[in-house]
Amino acid sequence: MLKKQPAGLVLWGAILFVAWNALLLLFFWTRPVPSRLPSDGALDDDPSRLTHEVIRLAEDTEAELERQRGLLQQIWEYSVRRGQRRRVPTAVPPVPPQGPVTLPPAVIPVLVIACDRSTVRRCLDKLLHYRPSAERFPIIVSQDCGHEETAQVIASYGSAITHIRQPDLSTIAVPPEHRKFQGYYKIARHYRWALGQVFRRFKFPAAVVVEDDLEVAPDFFEYFQATYPLLRADPSLWCVSAWNDNGKEQMVDAGRPELLYRTDFFPGLGWLLRAELWAELEPKWPKAFWDDWMRRPEQRQGRACLRPEISRTMTFGRKGVSHGQFFDQHLKFIKLNQHFVPFTQLNLSYLRQEAYDRDFLARVYGAPLLQVEKVRTSERNELGEVRVQYTSRDSFKAFAKALGVMDDLKSGVPRAGYRGIVSFLFRGRRVHLAPPQTWEGYDPSWN
Repeated sequence: MLKKQPAGLVLWGAILFVAWNALLLLFFWTRPVPSRLPSDGALDDDPSRLTHEVIRLAEDTEAELERQRGLLQQIWEYSVRRGQRRRVPTAVPPVPPQGPVTLPPAVIPVLVIACDRSTVRRCLDKLLHYRPSAERFPIIVSQDCGHEETAQVIASYGSAITHIRQPDLSTIAVPPEHRKFQGYYKIARHYRWALGQVFRRFKFPAAVVVEDDLEVAPDFFEYFQATYPLLRADPSLWCVSAWNDNGKEQMVDAGRPELLYRTDFFPGLGWLLRAELWAELEPKWPKAFWDDWMRRPEQRQGRACLRPEISRTMTFGRKGVSHGQFFDQHLKFIKLNQHFVPFTQLNLSYLRQEAYDRDFLARVYGAPLLQVEKVRTSERNELGEVRVQYTSRDSFKAFAKALGVMDDLKSGVPRAGYRGIVSFLFRGRRVHLAPPQTWEGYDPSWN
């Protein structure tokens, strides 16, 4: 590029030189001849006339030269503009402003953890019935146990799902006192393998985990699609769950299926996690009791999950490692939402930590304080929202039992609780079972 510039200047100089001389020659050729030329004798006889003629010629020449200079200036400016158009620009031209870019929805697989329940068909039928897109929500069924009847049921769905099998079916060596918990060890091993497949082999950015005894609600996929951006954007969140531990029919507001909450308790039972969280958890994944391990402070690290007012999953699996006791006492009474909520069209920014803490705490501690017995006997019914205060582990458990909510604590965190507060309906009234406003955090000894 540097070598071409002098050559260009020489060329343009030559063109201008030729053009200048051509214009002068043209001037003298085309100059009009005077109608009457003075004779030599006349000029000799009248010197003043000769002087006048010379002045006139000079003025004519000057005028012509001025016109030619104007033409040359136009030629020069044209050449400069032409050179600028041909020169490669050194700066990137400004990009015109555009509207917001709408990214396509993320691909979020549903990982179904299966073992020896041939009733997995009920789970899969509902997932496939409500799934809005096979491309955005691929279904991966990971089977443990080697149960052939269950394997045949899963295989019957063909290409509608992906069937993978946990290869290690060996017996796990456990401490003698844990022999009856062998099943919990196998479940933890299966979870680790299956999640590793989803995130390391298939390299998905996130996944929804369900077990083979769960039935999903009509807006199950809509719920997770809408909350996934919140999970990505808010570092104080680490999961989204479809489950409300206190979601019995008489304890939820059936008229408000769109209500969502933050909770410090890990609910499980249909939950969304990101690949980044799995990369954090996998190296230290436990040998057994993985869900209670998730609820410990060293895993939770002060983070919360999202959960609904009305559960988006329900369990029909009485058969399992818990031998149905917990199912008969509690799980079978959890209400499954049946009304489709267009969550992706709603503004869910109120669930971000700063806004939620401000508004939720103001609402809870702004509610009138009422003794638990007065709540039980429906006194002060004009108060549509009240607060019952507990100050110790024992008072929490006593009040929780009296009001019908789950009374167990995991590392000091109550089920469905947020900042120690458990919210539910009791006989049609909103009740907040809450610690004092001076609450400073969970006490892991409350266990």
